[in-house]
Amino acid sequence: MPELKVKGVTIVETFAEAFPMVGTRVIITAPTAEWAMISARTMTGFATSVIACGAEGGIERPLSKSETPDGRPGVAVLLFTMDANMLQTQLRNRVGQCVLTSPGSACYAGLDGEKSLKLGSSLRFFGDGWQMSKVVGGRRYWRIPVMGGEFVCEEKTGMTTKAVGGGNLLVVGKSHKAVLAACTRAVKAMADVPDVITPFPGGIVRSGSKVGSKYAGQIASTNHAYAPGLKWHKDSELPPSAEAVLEIVIDGLTADAVHEAMEVGIHAIAKGGAREGITHITAGNYGGNLGPHHFHLKEIVG
Repeated sequence: MPELKVKGVTIVETFAEAFPMVGTRVIITAPTAEWAMISARTMTGFATSVIACGAEGGIERPLSKSETPDGRPGVAVLLFTMDANMLQTQLRNRVGQCVLTSPGSACYAGLDGEKSLKLGSSLRFFGDGWQMSKVVGGRRYWRIPVMGGEFVCEEKTGMTTKAVGGGNLLVVGKSHKAVLAACTRAVKAMADVPDVITPFPGGIVRSGSKVGSKYAGQIASTNHAYAPGLKWHKDSELPPSAEAVLEIVIDGLTADAVHEAMEVGIHAIAKGGAREGITHITAGNYGGNLGPHHFHLKEIVG
């Protein structure tokens, strides 16, 4: 079978193995776009992986005044966990500690899911009895008096059980500079795809992991098969020319959204062609034993 290439970059015939998650979207607004972004970034801090963060979160996209419920600048934020109870806890804590506290902020539902999560209905108790609610257009909003004025928060937001976590691309190249440039380009392109986030720093992972370890209690450890410093090992999956590997992880509200983001990402990575030092695009999987969502690179590119 001929090797699949895009602009000279080899697309390895494998698949990204992803798993079911639950997810939600909230809309944060503020007096300025800068403060909306500050609030959103604070809320989604320390949310790269459920392995140790409790949630995976990120900024979906900035919103114009015409796209928000109160006509102010806003940001759409996505948050994912493995179950509904954890998602409720993470949502309450992150909005309560990071959005409620941010000057001039408000928080609204961003999803009409098949189920709902408490938003203002749990945070209203911070008002210590002085909070008030009002129903507008069939939706209840809470007004909580605070030192900076009042915090307006919609009572609930939607939740989907059809979210997908762990979509991924592994980018192999002849230099760290080349791989980082290609991944940065891909993350920027994927930011235009609705319903997805790339939760790691700048959307890029430099320390991809495998399940388990030789050490008891360590649930994840370095993906040594893709560490260029271990090319000598029999487990290595890297060609002799590989000097750097970086990973892009994608979470989405639907499997279709993750598929679209991976397609956009592959073409953005390969945009410069093999002459820029990218040799292979591959993906991480566990032989089909971890999750039911298998994103085959050949099908995506085809």
